[in-house]
Amino acid sequence: MGDSRMEKGRVVGVDVGGTFTDLFLMDGATGEFRTAKVPSNRGDEAVGFLNGLRVFGAVADLGSIVHGTTVGTNALLERRIARVGLITTEGFRDVLEMRRRDRPKTWGLTGDFTPVIPRHMRREARERVLSDGSIRHAVNPSEVRALGEALLADGAEALAVVFINAYANAANEKAALAALAGLLPPDRLAASHEILPEIREFERTSTTALNACLQPVVGSYLAKLEAALAGEAFAGRFHIVQSNGGVMSTETARRFPVRTALSGPAAGVIAAAAIAAAAGMPDVITGDLGGTSFDVSLVLGGRAELAAQTTIDFGMVIRNPMIEITTIGAGGGSIAAVDAGGMLRVGPESAGSRPGPVAYGAGNMRPTLTDANIVLGRINAEKPIGGALKRLDREAARAAIGREIGDPLGLSPEAAAEAILRVANARMAGAIRLVSIERGHDPGRFALVPFGGGGALHAGALLKEVGLKAALVPRFPGVTSALGCVIADIRHDQVQTFNLALKGLDCGALSARMASEAEAARNVVERAGLPIEGVEIRFEFDMHYLGQTHTVAVPFKVAPAQTFTEEDVRQSFEAAYSQAFSRLLPGIGVKIVNLRTTAIGKRPAFDLAMLAPKAGGTLEAARRGERDVWFDGAFHATPILARLDLPADARIAGPAILEQPDATIVVDPGLVARVDSLGNILLERA
Repeated sequence: MGDSRMEKGRVVGVDVGGTFTDLFLMDGATGEFRTAKVPSNRGDEAVGFLNGLRVFGAVADLGSIVHGTTVGTNALLERRIARVGLITTEGFRDVLEMRRRDRPKTWGLTGDFTPVIPRHMRREARERVLSDGSIRHAVNPSEVRALGEALLADGAEALAVVFINAYANAANEKAALAALAGLLPPDRLAASHEILPEIREFERTSTTALNACLQPVVGSYLAKLEAALAGEAFAGRFHIVQSNGGVMSTETARRFPVRTALSGPAAGVIAAAAIAAAAGMPDVITGDLGGTSFDVSLVLGGRAELAAQTTIDFGMVIRNPMIEITTIGAGGGSIAAVDAGGMLRVGPESAGSRPGPVAYGAGNMRPTLTDANIVLGRINAEKPIGGALKRLDREAARAAIGREIGDPLGLSPEAAAEAILRVANARMAGAIRLVSIERGHDPGRFALVPFGGGGALHAGALLKEVGLKAALVPRFPGVTSALGCVIADIRHDQVQTFNLALKGLDCGALSARMASEAEAARNVVERAGLPIEGVEIRFEFDMHYLGQTHTVAVPFKVAPAQTFTEEDVRQSFEAAYSQAFSRLLPGIGVKIVNLRTTAIGKRPAFDLAMLAPKAGGTLEAARRGERDVWFDGAFHATPILARLDLPADARIAGPAILEQPDATIVVDPGLVARVDSLGNILLERA
């Protein structure tokens, strides 16, 4: 990562979380950087957004801003979404409710489900496109217009159009969109051939419906941010991080807001993967511990794992490439309680940023994971991160833990706080095992990259409990997601269903269609408006044997318009299938179901060496005295060090606490912390 080429001008990455808004500024002209962490303003995120930018001086002097947001995710989880009308093919009104015939409670006969678009807001149009693309019934524009007007009269704020086989021929959907033109702005109309031109009617309907539900929400959020930036005389470029880890323009975000789901955590994974690769660790597990959740992702060979689809909540399926992130409700604000059976639970309920932990003094009386860390001396109550509070009320946290946890379990407040940590660590360890052991990966060959405000507090315990190789703590763990916004490439993914038999494949025609898809994806990337050094095109086929339902992803390395043969495609399929299932099925026909095309606009390289410790520092100069910290059932006098003052190659044997403005690192007994040449902290067994 020693490349000196960087984006010119002042670039800021902004990650708006539930508790804090994190920012990372890079000045490409001077090679300097700054970080900031300010309180988020839930309900009006633009306030924290602007407050953070102003830390760096005049907003008008910034060249570009890249934003990772959870606004879309939170809106879906909390059902704070727009009222949407759906126009679909006659006979397919109830696809959203039928789903895949799954149930909220697998083993029970009870449970209910409310689709994002209620039945009375779903209307049918007489049209029919067959699976081969031929049109049996052309759509009647007048009928569609009347349906749209009726839905608007019923309160629809956006309209979605999903015709059953539009992936094979979009003519009827295009005619329907033309008929609806003028009823709503273009960014309040969603059609499945634009959102997901792929076979499988439920996933296509769900993704299109959720996109329409988010268009007014995300659109108004972006409009508010852009108005606030205009008020600061900002004239630079403003972009959004996608859930696939790439960057898109705000224009694209308005059209495809469903792609912003989980964008904040995705940016963190991108940064963690880049940091680990630069440190010589291409295989890592990332762990983002924030105020409300713990997000885990697997990185293999320096590349984050992508999932073809994800479920935000039951029945809310988004089929769009996303960095595969496993989330559990175990964050700093997670509430600890003893349940009716006498068992200690931590999360998923959270105190959030308001009122926050008991120690914040904002009215919450139930102890949280952060309170436990404060009581045990791991978090310095006199120097809380973020700067929102001057000090934390340790005695109030201790009293709450004693009252709510210690007394019911017969434990001292400190022993109860330690129990809270053990339960929370066990839950986090379970999430790490889910993405490693349960997918056939040995955690012993992976390093953990902990980030977020609380990740490094628990890294040592997780290293021991799961049996990980090591933990690599980034230079600025509390603002890693904001750093990811700065270094993420521009990316655009698209898919098209083909349904082509491999035998007798017309490779020339397929090559021409691949070139056309590549050109369309390339145009989206080049219109984004950020400086790039080139565009990389990637192709992937979804393929299977005839008779199978599910497909395997087959990477196909070929340049657009390059010639290839049927045998080339077969060999690629057999390699992917064999890797997935350790066998082939000779004699059975093979089919290409979908073509996935990815265009990646390579942004100028970010030189991670700029984060390295300055020369001349000493271990002694970094010492900040001692304080009592609880480990293994007792308080121990523990050295405190200023992490950012540590020199490269410094070694610190645990127990020790390393403090910095955006995070705290706990070096447990039996572990050694070493500072590498880029300023990362490597935690290893002594």
